[in-house]
Amino acid sequence: MWISLGSIVFMFISVFSIYLSRYKIKNVIFKYVLAFIAYTLMIIAGFIMVLVVFSGPTPGA
Repeated sequence: MWISLGSIVFMFISVFSIYLSRYKIKNVIFKYVLAFIAYTLMIIAGFIMVLVVFSGPTPGA
């Protein structure tokens, strides 16, 4: 449960960071660094979600 919650937090942070990098930040270098971090977090979050979904229910739960 906590792992999937962390993944949701990663997604929220990445969406907010992508919004900032596209519309609010004018510095080009900081814009690309923030976008790179945001897309990396989105990929990690998606990978964690796939792992959680395909791990399935555990026996005895």
